[in-house]
Amino acid sequence: MKSFNESVYEIVAKIPAGRVATFGQIARMIGRPRMARFVGYASNNKAYWHLPWHRVVFKDGTLIGEPFHDQQYRDLKAEGVKFTRDKKVIMKKYQWQPSGESMPADIRDWPLKF
Repeated sequence: MKSFNESVYEIVAKIPAGRVATFGQIARMIGRPRMARFVGYASNNKAYWHLPWHRVVFKDGTLIGEPFHDQQYRDLKAEGVKFTRDKKVIMKKYQWQPSGESMPADIRDWPLKF
């Protein structure tokens, strides 16, 4: 069984050029929908910096913070991604929608209702 981080790396590696995915989207794809923050933590492993992390953004299209914001903007722009005036990705147009891939739910992340 793959670790959480290994699953994150596998998905980030699949994001095609000219598309973006959100931290939450990646978390949902690996069955842990409430762990978007931990997707970000996984990006801190220098052994996996070769992956296209510049294609991972916040759900509203906001880019990551400094010191990588400007580089992420340039890299995405070079791939043809368009932005709003306030430098947010136009998510309706550029969010990656992998076809045929299920997004399993993990019951540990569901809110309990009685």
